[in-house]
Amino acid sequence: MSNTPPDRLSTDPRSKFYDQALLARGIGVRFNGTERHNIEEYCISEGWVRMPVGKSLDRRGQPMTLKAKGTVEVWFLDEQETPSEQ
Repeated sequence: MSNTPPDRLSTDPRSKFYDQALLARGIGVRFNGTERHNIEEYCISEGWVRMPVGKSLDRRGQPMTLKAKGTVEVWFLDEQETPSEQ
């Protein structure tokens, strides 16, 4: 497997960007300089993340999400090193 995380990844099994093998390795996400643990989907090249909004659910029972734009840094948690602080 590659040590470079994909440009886009989702935790929703219905998405075409879902990959169970990559999620099993563990993904670390830093958004606008803050490490986040509640990211549902991200895209590095377009610079956005989707995160849940409280405990609200949509009509299909999925969490309501908010798309926020900013700087996205991603790494695998099973690696020894993490991105350096800037």
